[in-house]
Amino acid sequence: MKNIVFMGTPSYASKILEEIYKAKFNILAIYTQPDKPVGRSQALTPPDVKKLAIDLGLNDIVYQPKSLKDSGVKEHIKSLNPDIIIVAAYGQILPRDILDIAPCVNLHASILPAYRGASPIQSAILDKNSLSGVTAIAMNEGLDSGDILAFSILDITGMNSYELFDKLSIMAANLTIKILNEYKNINPIKQFDALSSKCKKIKKDDGLVDFSVDSASQIWAKFLAYYGWPGIFTKNGIKILDIEVANLNGGIGEILSINDNGFVVGVNNGSILIKTLQAAGKKPVDAKSYLNGKRLGVGDRVYLWVSIDAN
Repeated sequence: MKNIVFMGTPSYASKILEEIYKAKFNILAIYTQPDKPVGRSQALTPPDVKKLAIDLGLNDIVYQPKSLKDSGVKEHIKSLNPDIIIVAAYGQILPRDILDIAPCVNLHASILPAYRGASPIQSAILDKNSLSGVTAIAMNEGLDSGDILAFSILDITGMNSYELFDKLSIMAANLTIKILNEYKNINPIKQFDALSSKCKKIKKDDGLVDFSVDSASQIWAKFLAYYGWPGIFTKNGIKILDIEVANLNGGIGEILSINDNGFVVGVNNGSILIKTLQAAGKKPVDAKSYLNGKRLGVGDRVYLWVSIDAN
């Protein structure tokens, strides 16, 4: 298993590619998603895997087809005669004719068969799981349903998605090297489909929180799961950048206490400490300064989920 075609796109995949490179395997080609416009300027920005490939001097073997079904893609990969194809968060489903070229191994960021699909890391956090991990599978045409080759498990209690992405990418990288070194001696295990679950692609709207509906624990889980992007925000676009679960009780939207860290506000079935927030088009501010600017105090109500300027 020395000659490798690699397919991946985000930072999770770049960590795996870096370890493959360090282990001195022969990387024949690197497939990643096309550059995309980012930010207000819409400047074309390469994916993390391409950035790493350039840093490693491998930019001449980077390929970015819009689809793996494009003319010439299958023929190119077949001409390379790879021993194995390593896939990590590539962003496209591999068609049958590519799966038939060589063994294809996917490094999926969950303990399969749980959380098959596009958002396993966020979904595990949203469901308040204490454990997650990485599973290496022999790919088939199904959605993350191939036979299990190996897995690693991690305690994820209290982690946000950014932290968990980083931890799991390191685990996945180590697991990849193990697979490459021991592939011929591995006995695959079929997944127990009856225990499988699926997760959907994250959309921006998933970060919406409603203090009158979401409980304190639900808001906390969303904050951890959607850390960075899409973040959590209220109906009128107020971004809540830093929070903790509090232990006070009171009315929904009522300011229950104020301290140097921020203010505690009542939500459905509990309360949260808001530390930092950001109004649409404004800079982030600490929550206490926000209240001072609005001349609000303990006992007043902040209708963050309806209108930040109410009261």
